[in-house]
Amino acid sequence: MHFADLSTPLLADACLRLKLPFRVAPFGIRPLRPDTHIVGRALPVRHYGSVDVFLEVIGMAQQGDVLVIDNSGRTDEGCIGDLTVLEAQDGGLSGIVVWGVHRDTAELMRISFPVFSYGTCPAGPERLDQRDPDALSTAHVGSFTVTSADVVAADSDGVLFLPGQHIDKIFDMAQGIFQKERHQAEQIQAGVNLRQQLKFGDYLARRAVEPAHTFRQHLRAIGGAIEE
Repeated sequence: MHFADLSTPLLADACLRLKLPFRVAPFGIRPLRPDTHIVGRALPVRHYGSVDVFLEVIGMAQQGDVLVIDNSGRTDEGCIGDLTVLEAQDGGLSGIVVWGVHRDTAELMRISFPVFSYGTCPAGPERLDQRDPDALSTAHVGSFTVTSADVVAADSDGVLFLPGQHIDKIFDMAQGIFQKERHQAEQIQAGVNLRQQLKFGDYLARRAVEPAHTFRQHLRAIGGAIEE
């Protein structure tokens, strides 16, 4: 399995097991196409009303980067459309995540390049704000800040920002979780349900005499942890 094939739930679970920090993009940021899956280094940028900031940062991109656009979560202007998406595709990026909305949806569907946002707005920007000195190095997404030290993973479950310096450990743990869960799923399909696999009856019996005994403690004891 390649890193790009691992789902965001698997990667989030891996971070929890490793006790590593990760951030989840605000609820409502969704892929334009439901089967979209992207993983790549974050390429942050702050929009201030003009497309030139996108053209400039795309010129700095590395192959496979994910453009992370800070548009302050605005839903009253589509800050990117088909031309910016085509430029990102031409620049070798693997996708775009917008804290805000897009437009030109019909064209974007035909281009079929991964785009995540809150949705659509037909109106483009009318403002031209003062450009922030950090416009090409950091992006706010919700309450946190994204930099090029982050790795973006996004699919139909949402958008994660992962610590790039630990990405190999996260990958290895996520792959192990995937293999264990697939084995458990195959066992269920073969007639051995999850309660049997996890000796759930034994857990209930022990909890009856030791009310403080938790399910997670039980899972650790039998080597069947699926929650942490």
